[in-house]
Amino acid sequence: MIPDTKSNWLGTLRHDVPASLVVFLVAVPLSLGIAMASGAPLAAGLIAAVVGGIVAGSLGGSAVQVSGPAAGLSLVVVDLVQTYGWRATCMITLLAGAVQLLLGVVKAARAALAVSPAVIHGMLAAVGVIIALAQLHVVLGGSSQRSAVANLIELPGQIADLHGHKVAVGVLTITVLALWTRVPKQIKAVPAPLVALLAAAVTAWVFNWDVTRVDLSESVVLWAFPVLPHGDWHLVVGAVLLVALLAGCESLLCCVAVEGQHAGRRADLDQELTGQGVANMVSGALGGLPVAGVIVRSSTNVQAGARTRWSTILHGVWVLVFAIGFGWTIKLIPLEALAGLLVFIGVQMVNLGHIRKVHGHGEVPVYVVTMLAVILLGLAEGVLAGLALAALLALRRLTWVTVLKREDRDGRLHVTISGSLTFLGVPRLTHELRAIAHGAAVDLDLNTDFMDNAAFEAIHSWRLDHERMGGTVDIDELHDEWYSLAASGARMFPVKSPPKAPDRWWLPWAHRRRRPPATPGSAGAECQLTAGAREFHRRTAPLVRPIFTELARKQQPSHLFITCADSRIVPSLITASGPGDLFTVRNIGNLVPRRGSEPHDDSVVAAIEYATQVLGVHTITVCGHSGCGAMAGVLSGGVQAGSLPGLRRWLRHGNHSLARFIETEGDRLHSGALDVLCRVNVQQQLENLRTYRKVDEQVRAGKLELVGLFFDIGSARVHMVPPLRPTHSALREDGRSQAEDGRTMSA
Repeated sequence: MIPDTKSNWLGTLRHDVPASLVVFLVAVPLSLGIAMASGAPLAAGLIAAVVGGIVAGSLGGSAVQVSGPAAGLSLVVVDLVQTYGWRATCMITLLAGAVQLLLGVVKAARAALAVSPAVIHGMLAAVGVIIALAQLHVVLGGSSQRSAVANLIELPGQIADLHGHKVAVGVLTITVLALWTRVPKQIKAVPAPLVALLAAAVTAWVFNWDVTRVDLSESVVLWAFPVLPHGDWHLVVGAVLLVALLAGCESLLCCVAVEGQHAGRRADLDQELTGQGVANMVSGALGGLPVAGVIVRSSTNVQAGARTRWSTILHGVWVLVFAIGFGWTIKLIPLEALAGLLVFIGVQMVNLGHIRKVHGHGEVPVYVVTMLAVILLGLAEGVLAGLALAALLALRRLTWVTVLKREDRDGRLHVTISGSLTFLGVPRLTHELRAIAHGAAVDLDLNTDFMDNAAFEAIHSWRLDHERMGGTVDIDELHDEWYSLAASGARMFPVKSPPKAPDRWWLPWAHRRRRPPATPGSAGAECQLTAGAREFHRRTAPLVRPIFTELARKQQPSHLFITCADSRIVPSLITASGPGDLFTVRNIGNLVPRRGSEPHDDSVVAAIEYATQVLGVHTITVCGHSGCGAMAGVLSGGVQAGSLPGLRRWLRHGNHSLARFIETEGDRLHSGALDVLCRVNVQQQLENLRTYRKVDEQVRAGKLELVGLFFDIGSARVHMVPPLRPTHSALREDGRSQAEDGRTMSA
């Protein structure tokens, strides 16, 4: 895509131009080193950097990804150069670009992401090992061998035959690269490869060391148009596809990785693959290396502050200007310094972070097999071996059926079967089920996401046999109802169905299947809680995890909900609210102590202050309920509180509600007096809220609303409680009633 001409040029000058210069300083030494590792003319690395920056940067789908010669492709290029020659390798690069262009046009980019990252990371680690072993010989003053095994075998002899000055240059380069990671952040802004090569070049020049110099002019003189490779066309087609797929996969994976590092426009993967294809066609035609998106330069681009694709394009322009106007300076760089740079890059390609990631998903065998096969057999063979093992492991996971058994105190056996139940897992399944004793009472939980006919038949046959022998089987499916549908003869299609919310979550423990009520004072209550936590993890947590992940950053409740500590009141249930909606305060009698009242209490006051002044809630709701024990204690004058001094003191905060009740109802008690007092208490607590200055100010300003609710437990109905009618006791010193200022929601 052509850069947007309406883009903010001031922002480009401020952010993208400096970032492009930083990337340029990183790209030049890396491009030269990768060309050297690939056995290609050094100019080919600079050509690929220019084309990757200008062409891929202009036509690609990512705003910040930087493309150029990639170390991961150097092993392929070395083999192609040795087999077909350099000019034919350029033609293979051109044809590979045409394949990428075609794949991008047909929108096949997403399919490339289906390749296991363990295979890609293992391949790159192997390439890093091969590069490091090969270039270590150059650092030591010798020459690299054809294979990694040969380089490893010859290494002791090479160490014994050291070449002093050449070794010193290579070691100095590696040392600077290693130490540069520890320098202050301000100094680290200068790219480490540039500093290392400058240090090596200056040191070799000052001490007049005998080193091998890099010569760019020879590779320019040898430049010629690409030619068709000679040989078995099957192998040529395989080479074209290999370059296209490896370069495409590396570019797309790099693109996805860089997406998480910036907040700009998201990448179009199909467009990125198209841009990479055109860039490889141009690079091959001009005699450059294969082009791919590279993570080091892309990450540097983002960290340097790049905002648009102009940074990538300009970095290519700077490389072109350098190659034309200052290419002569490259001959000052010792060849051993470039080799030291490649050794350091090769070691870094064995990324421990990647190993930790694949270990977390059980894919270390894929990583290790791919890496070893690439080192010992070759790149194509190693990648195929890794893909084959990844496919076998994916197939094996279909046989993973977990069967857990647990026996309750009452003798019931709880069996949980987890996994995808296919014919591959039937042997394990039948073995575990047949081990259950005849006549046992079994609760069978099916924690499955799929069940084929063979698995259903195995479970169903065992169930019929077990019940025939006097046992009982109670099957509970925790997700989709695979067993129930199959048993009813229903059509099992589509194979997958959306997860449904767990049923019975709202029932008390005593009313749920296999949840007998705990005896007071026994350890059963704790067992119910731990069992409930397990049920939450098993059923509900997967459904609500995205919500809680979002809420983990901060809470923004809209309501402060003050209600009774009574176990029969479930705020989220009676208000149909969810996580993060209610900031809840629960106490005996849903009381709000008046400002300055005795006994002094700060807990409710603290919640009111935090909710209104920090969280910014716009509604405070006081919810009472029928048959409130606290109000019964207030109505009895504290007699029902008995010998509980703390409860007697706390209930004094309800005396204002009792005074209101007596004022309206008189001293005569009737059958519905308790519920009347409960309603009056809600009204009084709303009035008590107005005794707090901040609350009263927000209510007057219309920023806060006070709402009263009454929950009738027997009928399971929620009623709105109207505001208090003005009475003498409700008059303030200004002569106005508190109720006149109150605002409640209408039913």
